[in-house]
Amino acid sequence: MKRVLLVEDNESTIDVVEMELKCLGYEVVIARDGLQALDRVAEQLPDLVIMDIHLPKMNGFEAVRRIRTNPAVCDIPILAATAKALNGDQEKCLEAGCDGYIAKPFTHRELETAINGMMKRRLSNLQLDEK
Repeated sequence: MKRVLLVEDNESTIDVVEMELKCLGYEVVIARDGLQALDRVAEQLPDLVIMDIHLPKMNGFEAVRRIRTNPAVCDIPILAATAKALNGDQEKCLEAGCDGYIAKPFTHRELETAINGMMKRRLSNLQLDEK
């Protein structure tokens, strides 16, 4: 079973997104702030990280930057998810090291499409690495 690390501090968002991910067949690991995200990604080695940007203790931008400097986990795809979608946010997320971006609130279909796209890219990259 594929594992997703959901980094989110809003409990109602956690409940909804966790349920959606489980319906899609993913095991879900939760981190509620940027520091927990660093620990969980190293411990759990998820197949994908969904990273809120506005987090306590350490924002998502910094957490992503730190994940990208850790050779053990730097290749894990990261999908940025933020409710405060402002002009330039998508670019900032990609510059920080995220592989994709989704604005909250998102529909179940939008989340599924974003995740499927990222998982396909990861699989393609893994297959290229093996050659």
